[in-house]
Amino acid sequence: MDMKRLFTLIILCISCVGVQIASAQARLIAVEARHEVSADTVAHPVALKSLVADSLTDTLAGVSALKVDTIALRFPVDSKKLKKQQRDLQRAQFVPDPQRALWLALVIPGGGQIYNRKYWKLPLVYGGFLGCTYAFTWNQQMYSDYSQAYLDIMDDNPATESYRDFLPPNFDITGREDRYKEIFKNRKNRYRRWRDLSVFCFAGVYILSVIDAYVDAQLSEFDITPDLTMNIEPTVINTNPREVRPQQQSYGIGCSFNF
Repeated sequence: MDMKRLFTLIILCISCVGVQIASAQARLIAVEARHEVSADTVAHPVALKSLVADSLTDTLAGVSALKVDTIALRFPVDSKKLKKQQRDLQRAQFVPDPQRALWLALVIPGGGQIYNRKYWKLPLVYGGFLGCTYAFTWNQQMYSDYSQAYLDIMDDNPATESYRDFLPPNFDITGREDRYKEIFKNRKNRYRRWRDLSVFCFAGVYILSVIDAYVDAQLSEFDITPDLTMNIEPTVINTNPREVRPQQQSYGIGCSFNF
């Protein structure tokens, strides 16, 4: 029994010594590794900084990509809305050609306004044409009626009495024929004059539509900015500009233009 205890004790002592030796070796390896890292850091500081910067860049890039993907998933892009915005941008950048606007306005009434995309002017143009056309037809009809009435009242044929359509029923003009002849003649001439004036107005509306289309296209690139201003302010006016120190001065209003 004593031998067994002694043998066991020897084995335990050997194990403790082995553990101590292994621990000492591990500490020695750790110290050597620490010295090597310190030496590399001192020898290559730029490489270490570059390595750290690359690591940070990769990390930030990954975070940015993750944010973009998250935003895209949270707010999906509407393709129809994007196409509409692109079309609106193209329309905003449209610059009309003055020559084309002129020829379209000459060939098609209102065509220049359509080409310039000023659709709100179309009711004015076509309203003017319709108004002049109505005035022409009305005056032409009245001129024809009064012309026939004037011819009937001028002849001696009792069967032609269309002038009585313009008189009250059973109205007798006996003894006053000359007066009514003059009335029918004046009205006939008046409606003829108004008919001719309607034709000139029609032509005027057509010419104005052509001029408007050309000028509108010509001024499409005209610079209208806040710098183009006119200022009116009180000022002191020197009555004798030859004097260095003028004795007499007057006050007025000055107007200045800024370009």
